[in-house]
Amino acid sequence: MTQNQGPVQGLKVLDLSILIAGGTASSLLADFGAKVVKVERPGSGDPLRNWGPFYNGVSLWWKVHSRNKKSITLDLSHSEGQAVLKKLAEQADLLIEGFRPGTMERWGLGPDELHDVNPGLVILRYSGFGQTGPYKDRSGFGTIAECMSGYIGMTGFPDSPPVLPPVPLADEIAGVFGAMSAMMALYHRDVPEAKNGGATKGKGQVIDMSLFEPLFRLCIPHITIYDLLGIIRERVGNDFPDAAPRSLYRTGDEQWLGLSATSQSTWESLARAMGVGELIEDPRFKDNTSRLENKETLNEILQNWLGQRPLSQVMEELVPSGGVVGPVYNTQQIVEDPHY
Repeated sequence: MTQNQGPVQGLKVLDLSILIAGGTASSLLADFGAKVVKVERPGSGDPLRNWGPFYNGVSLWWKVHSRNKKSITLDLSHSEGQAVLKKLAEQADLLIEGFRPGTMERWGLGPDELHDVNPGLVILRYSGFGQTGPYKDRSGFGTIAECMSGYIGMTGFPDSPPVLPPVPLADEIAGVFGAMSAMMALYHRDVPEAKNGGATKGKGQVIDMSLFEPLFRLCIPHITIYDLLGIIRERVGNDFPDAAPRSLYRTGDEQWLGLSATSQSTWESLARAMGVGELIEDPRFKDNTSRLENKETLNEILQNWLGQRPLSQVMEELVPSGGVVGPVYNTQQIVEDPHY
């Protein structure tokens, strides 16, 4: 892009992070017009440059993740690099870093030093376990965050091991939370004095973003369920533990599709569209509680109906009636889909 455009055009971001989480946050901001300067290590650059597959010798992970950014190199362990960074920080709105807790302070680039040169700088700090707490000095990648967030303990089937996601899920969710938190902090800094009494106008906040907390936040109802009811969520395969039906089913032409009818009205519409309206009054399936108690039987009924029809026929019969169904796509099918 020759000129960044978008609702945050003019926002200046320094991204010191490596790999995924911080880079996701800065990519989202760059998508909407921010001017992002990516600071890399001299010689080696960001490790993401080494992730395949490659096209014309360039990592496609890197090309996608670093879109709309400009790169420079600085050795932040040396005084010359530290001085250059402080110069850049003077004009920045947001600085993103992803070093182990204490590293920036050891280099003389901690929040106190950075706020000395720019009191309005918002600082977004990524680490595995946060800047405080008993695990703060541990190394932490997204895989460990996924495991310790509670998410992985619920994935997979009851008779199989837990399953890790095939994407850097914790990092990318932390990136989304980071971009959102940064915009909150910038609003907090720039909001008119009449809205906050003037106490914080012009002051840049420090955001302590661990990798495990954002994904944990998505699982947080399970903490309340355990606290009040003593229920520990376990692996349930493709079902949903609190509503039914919801699962993956195989069609007659050996395709997979997802189906969700977790509200009463959606369930009733589905049953009528399938020609099994009598199930609506069946005591086993009359409400969500009953359907959960009998979900294995219900899944068998649905699978039998779906398994006798090709995917195209299923879609033709169920979608017009409001059935919430969709095929399990691979990448090629996504690219060829007209809605995409």
